[in-house]
Amino acid sequence: MHRQGHNRREFLEKVAAGVAGATLGLPLIGKAHAATGEMPYRTLGRSGEKVSLVGIGGGHIGAPPDEQDAIRIVRTAIDNGVNFMDNSWDYHGGASEVRMGKALKDGYRQKVFLMTKIDGQTRASATQQMEECLRRLQVETIDLLQFHEVIRPTDPERIFAAGGAFEALMDAKKAGKIRYIGFTGHKDPDIHLKMLNTGFQHGFTFDAVQMPLNVMDPHYRSFAKAVVPVLVQHGIGVLGMKSMGGGMILRSNTATPMECLHYAMNLQTSVVIAGCQNLERVNQALEAARSFRPMSEKEVAELLAKTATAGAKGEFEGFKTTDRFDATSRNPQWLG
Repeated sequence: MHRQGHNRREFLEKVAAGVAGATLGLPLIGKAHAATGEMPYRTLGRSGEKVSLVGIGGGHIGAPPDEQDAIRIVRTAIDNGVNFMDNSWDYHGGASEVRMGKALKDGYRQKVFLMTKIDGQTRASATQQMEECLRRLQVETIDLLQFHEVIRPTDPERIFAAGGAFEALMDAKKAGKIRYIGFTGHKDPDIHLKMLNTGFQHGFTFDAVQMPLNVMDPHYRSFAKAVVPVLVQHGIGVLGMKSMGGGMILRSNTATPMECLHYAMNLQTSVVIAGCQNLERVNQALEAARSFRPMSEKEVAELLAKTATAGAKGEFEGFKTTDRFDATSRNPQWLG
């Protein structure tokens, strides 16, 4: 594990520099990743892992009534070059992981970079949930395990406290059960920065961080402006989610699905995770990745001008402004 010492002053100086240098349309990672009609791949931060420009969101895998449809969604995506698989311990009561595990049989596991998340913030709860993830997914090793829903200001200290979940993940990494460690959240970029800073104070740099990145984000509590530059500075993989805000952004009638996906891809994202509850959504994600071309500053400005009014107060980013998306707030026992 790469370990890096940072004091708070150095960290805040880098945050300030990153925010000051952030533009509405952040540059791409690397110049060789424009689409050529095939699936483009990017590098997941300093890990060096190559991940597909789009990934399959695990939450939606639990949605189809027929398990075979879910398996077909995963395998169709993999057959077309998608290698990043998202999931979580709590999605559909564990059904999403069970379905993913079945989909990755017959040689498919070797073709993917497998990520899942746990909610537990104590050593005991994190260990228990991680073991359940391994069992459901039917794997010996998870490529990336992430602390899920870091959405409260107190979460970072709790995770890194003595007897906290961080200890469990470090033990698991030493045992070969996980390869990389990250965290996710959808509430406030300041909480992401606090989680990063808490890690730095413990001599630890995360491998990947997941957050909402969409056409509304620059106008309200912007993760793209405040967090992404810091991740890039430290070689941390950038995982984009909620490019369409669970459909809320589309209801604003300010951007098309393809504009939403292409905007997220135009940031310094390693992968844009797309919710695909059917094959139509898989094909949409594949088309977006294959047709992506870097957007000019003018194109970005024009798109964000269309979303500025609707995005000003977070109305179409309910995950930032309401508790409807906060599963761990409704189920505090999951935190341990």
